[in-house]
Amino acid sequence: MKHFARKRFGQNFLHDPNVINRIITTIDPNPDQHLVEIGPGLGALTRELLPIVHAMDAIELDRDLVPKLEHACASLGKLTVHSADALKFDFSQLVKHDEKLRIIGNLPYNISTPLMFHLFDQMQVIEDMHFMLQKEVVDRIVSSPGSNSYGRLSVMVQYYCKPMKLFAIGAGAFNPQPKVESAIVRLLPYDKQVFKAKDEKAFARLVNQAFSKRRKTIRNCMKDTLSTEQLENLGIDSGLRPEMLSLEQFVLMSNMAGNSA
Repeated sequence: MKHFARKRFGQNFLHDPNVINRIITTIDPNPDQHLVEIGPGLGALTRELLPIVHAMDAIELDRDLVPKLEHACASLGKLTVHSADALKFDFSQLVKHDEKLRIIGNLPYNISTPLMFHLFDQMQVIEDMHFMLQKEVVDRIVSSPGSNSYGRLSVMVQYYCKPMKLFAIGAGAFNPQPKVESAIVRLLPYDKQVFKAKDEKAFARLVNQAFSKRRKTIRNCMKDTLSTEQLENLGIDSGLRPEMLSLEQFVLMSNMAGNSA
């Protein structure tokens, strides 16, 4: 049941058994948890997870892979494969009783960011997430203010979750080999957010506005939203660039902008 990776789906299939075992150990699944795998591909992870948890769900866009995956896992446990686009999938429909979902996936590089944002809208049903992403993306996710890699993605992911970079994965662990290195990141949704925006959509727009002009000062970036006086009242140096501001400061700006509207 040979399957050739499809570029349009961003397919790079994990095959290194040492990496697979390390990922399984990191996830540390058990039978009373509800695992959902995004983009299982040929089932490299699925085949190891299913005997442990006995039942799990998988979201697969490539319809040709679905019967191959079901065949490979038929004797390992109950695998429910949803032939669907994860970017449009309602993950809350999988929840039974009061459980929360553990989401895992080797995410195609071209959809990793929009997919994470899609999942952030459904955080109330998610316990944690473990993703294989481009190493550069993981570095951006976990970066701190003042870092060259700190930006919109850093702020938005850290608003919803506590991110942890776990380990890097070389290109040789995949077939075909990608041209970039990958890394595993763990995203833990906050039980209670430390900094809470009054209007999360407005907060997202403000962060996007700030980093769309990241070489400008925050005073110039926000000139149509907040005055220099308002920024100074928040204790924010209006001469700083956006990448120097903390998550808390972005939330403060968003909340003040909302009060001024």
